Amino acid sequence: MTTAPSAALALAEQLIALRSVTPHDGGCQALLAARLAAIGFQCHSIDSGPEDFRVSNLWALRRGSAEREDGPVLVFAGHTDVVPTGPLERWRSDPFVPTHRSGLLYGRGAADMKTSIACMVVAAEQFVAAHPAHAGAIGFLITSDEEGPALDGTTQVVRWLTERGQRLDACIIGEPTSVKQLGDMVKNGRRGSLTGRMVVQGVQGHIAYPHLALNPIHQLAPAIAELAATQWDQGNAHFPPTSWQVSNLHAGTGAGNVIPGEAVVDFNFRFGTASSPESLQERLVAVLERHGLDHTLCWTLGGRPFLTEPGSLIAALAGAIHDVTGRTTELSTTGGTSDGRFIAEVCAQVVECGPVNASIHQIDEHVAVADIEPLAAIYRKTLEKMLA
Repeated sequence: MTTAPSAALALAEQLIALRSVTPHDGGCQALLAARLAAIGFQCHSIDSGPEDFRVSNLWALRRGSAEREDGPVLVFAGHTDVVPTGPLERWRSDPFVPTHRSGLLYGRGAADMKTSIACMVVAAEQFVAAHPAHAGAIGFLITSDEEGPALDGTTQVVRWLTERGQRLDACIIGEPTSVKQLGDMVKNGRRGSLTGRMVVQGVQGHIAYPHLALNPIHQLAPAIAELAATQWDQGNAHFPPTSWQVSNLHAGTGAGNVIPGEAVVDFNFRFGTASSPESLQERLVAVLERHGLDHTLCWTLGGRPFLTEPGSLIAALAGAIHDVTGRTTELSTTGGTSDGRFIAEVCAQVVECGPVNASIHQIDEHVAVADIEPLAAIYRKTLEKMLA
């Protein structure tokens, strides 16, 4: 079998070359399925969504020895979709032509997260070659709807697996979690996301006759100030305090002499386990009512927080990182949401581990070539510690 550096690097380059701007997969999953099927994985395509926004999903599973089927089911998860490139003229090279410069591999998705997926597949190939009768099972859950609305991706696969009674015991998501050096940070949880849209009613009128109108912006301003100053909770040992932020504020007709009739505010809570979505909603409504606002609210729960306490998966992954890099990894729950919020609903142990994240979603996204072989080795050694 080809050694890790050339195999993982070559597969990463193949994936980067496939244009897979969300929700499109660009043929990535067919390539992955062919590699996995060749080493005994049963592969299923689970497409979802409307025709004009079709999402590709892949579930692949390989069982080990029949005598050792009671071992854990360890899943590698990730996404083949990437964010848009931004202005092409600002890239030093074509974002869909994998390019090497000064020891770095450039291309959209290099860090987030096609290199991780390539390393996971190569790790599985090497592990199966060395341990064909391994314990338990290895799974791959890959979607093309992580960077988009995330309505037809991982959440649909989780539902499909649940309907079929498929057990998941541990999951590693290949999100780019490293900060300065490979393996220096692993995410063992993420905050929840609760988004709201508030519409405050006023009375439209001529700006010269304010006594005949009611300006919703003026009515709203003190409430926003109180909400922004509110300490929603103090966080806990695993999560920072909850934050509340306004993302958009819309009002007015476009004319300079008209008091608007309504104001629309988009806002978001990022919260840990110290607060629930319900408690945050109740407290926000109480502020609006205290200020006497004529309002309506629409809520979207993007995901609840999840947390994986130290156990077999964290021990195996942290041990693998130390074996490969000599580093002691830091557990963290910082950053945005990920598909871990869906997987954690059916899997007790979910962590994220991947390359350095400094260039994700940026122009000239890249990953250090020297990190690719060690990342594949980290994934392979985790398999060995849990399933060999």
